Amino acid sequence: MSFLEGLLWLTLNVYHEARSEPKIGQLAVAHVTLNRAEQKKQSVEEIVTAPYQFSWTLQKDDYLPTEPGAFAECLVTALKALTSSDFTKGATFYHRQDINPAWARGMTYVAQYGVHKFYRN
Repeated sequence: MSFLEGLLWLTLNVYHEARSEPKIGQLAVAHVTLNRAEQKKQSVEEIVTAPYQFSWTLQKDDYLPTEPGAFAECLVTALKALTSSDFTKGATFYHRQDINPAWARGMTYVAQYGVHKFYRN
């Protein structure tokens, strides 16, 4: 996979998961994606499109962004994630603050950024 393909999938994940979040929340989502890819030794595309990993891939048949300005901002965030240190302390999972998934009980809570709570295993 090329760098540009990885960047596209990372940007799409930030866009669909966190485009309405503050920059810190978007950046945290990007780092989770990168942390999973590194941990599992898989490409960003494989991580993003793996079954039941990111809700937007289950809810959408069309991955194309409908908000070009937001997509451009998410692209900048994705580039920043690729060139900055991971401040999430190795987080590999997150969920919205208004849900309480069973899987979170077995994880180490890291922090909350925006409306998402971040964890690592």
